[in-house]
Amino acid sequence: MTDSLSSRLQQVRLRLDAACAAAGREPGAAALLAVSKTFPADDLRAAYDCGQRAFGENYVQELQQKCEALAGLDIEWHFIGPLQSNKTRVVAERAHWAHSIDRLKIAERLSAQRPDVLPPLNVCVQVNVSGEDSKSGCAPEEAAALARAAAALPGLRLRGLMCIPEPTQDAARLAAQFARLRGLLQQLNAEGLALDTLSMGMSADLEAAVAEGATLVRVGSAIFGQRDYQH
Repeated sequence: MTDSLSSRLQQVRLRLDAACAAAGREPGAAALLAVSKTFPADDLRAAYDCGQRAFGENYVQELQQKCEALAGLDIEWHFIGPLQSNKTRVVAERAHWAHSIDRLKIAERLSAQRPDVLPPLNVCVQVNVSGEDSKSGCAPEEAAALARAAAALPGLRLRGLMCIPEPTQDAARLAAQFARLRGLLQQLNAEGLALDTLSMGMSADLEAAVAEGATLVRVGSAIFGQRDYQH
């Protein structure tokens, strides 16, 4: 397992480097977040042994379990899934990042529950750039107000924006969704927020995301393999 995971991880890193080069960006301009949801702690440890440090989890209970199982490693934990208001405490106490801020109540709870001994929680506002009913995220026209409100909370450090575009083979349509998120970030920076993170792009579309300015790409299956949701 370790050998194949190592090979897949290296292939993703090569894809990222090639995507940055094709977009005229510096190597490493887009960082890799290994999305490890549903995979066992041993797989994360194997990726860690290959140099990966940032891991993304979608489920609160799984985040907590893996934080405990891998407590001795200097892992940067990112929570990237939908977050219910009654489950914010684990994320506030355990994670370094939360990408899925889609309403003010979630931001307020994370801020209030962030331990004083920890630095502010890095957060991204999730924007529903595709307008799909099935997708989490605030509407694009609501993103600026939510971002400003989150940036004012003492337990948080607003870093940027996140999106999950619709799955489509239409390259122009996909690029337009990524470009919309980039435009929102530029708008907020023009207003003085000084954001530095565009969390966008996954295994199937990372090249398109990097071309539109992604700084953090969330890749799961291309590293860990296909998921078994019956585990």
